[in-house]
Amino acid sequence: MTPISNFHTHTYLCRHAIGHPSDYYKQALKEGCTALGFTDHCPFPNELSADWQEIRMTPKEAYGYASEVRALQEGSAFPVYLGFECEWDKRFRSWYEDGLKGTYGADYLILGPHWVTNGDRHDYIPYEEDKSVLFKYTDQTIEGMRSGLFAFLAHPDLCMGHGRRWNSDVESCMKAIIAAAKDLNLPLEVNGLGMHKEKWQTEKGLRYSYPVDEFWTLAAEAGVRVVCNADAHDPMTVISQAREAREYAAKFGITPIENVLLT
Repeated sequence: MTPISNFHTHTYLCRHAIGHPSDYYKQALKEGCTALGFTDHCPFPNELSADWQEIRMTPKEAYGYASEVRALQEGSAFPVYLGFECEWDKRFRSWYEDGLKGTYGADYLILGPHWVTNGDRHDYIPYEEDKSVLFKYTDQTIEGMRSGLFAFLAHPDLCMGHGRRWNSDVESCMKAIIAAAKDLNLPLEVNGLGMHKEKWQTEKGLRYSYPVDEFWTLAAEAGVRVVCNADAHDPMTVISQAREAREYAAKFGITPIENVLLT
């Protein structure tokens, strides 16, 4: 079996996954893992904790999360990394640097943009049909990419996740994200979890929620760096979905980075 890594892993602390870090580690070890990164949804400081409470750990819980992952690093058969998945909102920049990397000692952060910020409201981008919201989301995502805080951009084609049709506006936005990734040398992620979400009918037939062929055709043509991950929410998928992501990338002639933290 070909050795494989995964740098996008959740745990029970995100409220919509199952399993402790040790459960994911044991399964990864069984399947020949070469490097494993944990990236559960990050906590936010107390004054901002009303944002997304239902899908992330609290600052207090983050200490236990960090401790569990650190314990796995001792004597591990392969590198294990502590990370967090973050939304981009410039209000949180110092928290990401001083809190997540400083207080909790994260080895890395990933940018996983699910929401577009509209004042005090955060809207889930797959559900937003107005192209002006998509444009704003694109600008917000690129701003996060340019912050220099993140190891890679997770599920860059997530906006397609609720049956959005690929059109000239979408293509323009996706090209902007790809161009920014190329300019910044920031890897883009082929996300294995999206392949297990609801499929959508298009003129070309059924497609995944994400990854989306049109996006990865453009990414391959641009020669951006690519990482393939599971986005695991169940220990049993920690390697299997990472393999599926690599199989998908291979259709476009993409060779993924195996350890994104060493390149």
